[in-house]
Amino acid sequence: MKCHNAILQDAFQAVYQNPTMPYTAPLILTEHLSMWFKNLTVYRFNKPFSVDPDSLEKSLEDFTFSPCSSQDISKFGFSKAMGKHGDTLIHTAGDRHLVCATKEEKILPSQVVKEALEEKVSLIEDQENRKLAKKEKDALKDEITTTLLPRAFSRRSQIRALILPEIQMILVDSSSAAKSEELMALLRKAIGTLPIIPMSFKTPIETQLTEWLKEGKTPAAFEMQDEAELKSDSDEGGIVRFKQQDLSENEVLAHIEVGKQVHKLALHFGQSIAFLLQSDAAIKRLKFSEEFRAGNDDLGNDDPMARLDADFALMSSELIALINATVDALGGLEDSI
Repeated sequence: MKCHNAILQDAFQAVYQNPTMPYTAPLILTEHLSMWFKNLTVYRFNKPFSVDPDSLEKSLEDFTFSPCSSQDISKFGFSKAMGKHGDTLIHTAGDRHLVCATKEEKILPSQVVKEALEEKVSLIEDQENRKLAKKEKDALKDEITTTLLPRAFSRRSQIRALILPEIQMILVDSSSAAKSEELMALLRKAIGTLPIIPMSFKTPIETQLTEWLKEGKTPAAFEMQDEAELKSDSDEGGIVRFKQQDLSENEVLAHIEVGKQVHKLALHFGQSIAFLLQSDAAIKRLKFSEEFRAGNDDLGNDDPMARLDADFALMSSELIALINATVDALGGLEDSI
């Protein structure tokens, strides 16, 4: 009968099916850091907030990212805001401040642990001619997890936030509310206080989006695209999604007539940004136009840091314009509580 380590190795390799990679070698997957934000989760300060870059840098240093040790399941901390081209944890231009956090997670598939546990339990029960109690199985599972962690593959990802005291907001480059909250919690822990609330509006966003679609027009800063999601308030009403469709057609408008409201709507801001606005105030699938992104092409790429800095200024200015226009178009922010 195979020893315990051989059982673990067989289970681990069966899942990954990669005989060319040594079992004990972790695979680190690092997400490429691009200057251009792809999603926005927006928070606003409910008390006046300002940033002193030097003080913030010192505060973040105590929470700098370090890789997982052999027994760590995950690690999360601040990393260089400009990646390999920068030296600081915060990048500042005017009153705009960029921070970045890196997370490393051990990838330990549940099937690996399950198969190894089943083998170990079966072995012990055969040897001792008895059934193991749940408490004993749980202890074995912990032992197996501890054994596998040093050999588990790792995955790294990064999440960035733009702190904007000039409009009293923080923009997080993430489509996940949970990940955004994780970054805000780390930032709050570093600086001691972070008086923020999620961006919300006086009038429900779905009410405004439904009116735009029904009337076939948007506020001047925006242009409606060809994608929408409509949802009924009742459990029986269901959800309908349209893509690459003229939203002014009767087929679409008929759903509004029977009570559905628009919860997602694809829009274009000026000539610069395409995006999907959701009823939870999330702004997803940001896509800056090629013409807009080329605004700093005359600088070339000989000095990567200078180019990144210029792109940061260009992007942050346009994101501020987008947020301000969105707030105006949706009737203003909800009063702070």
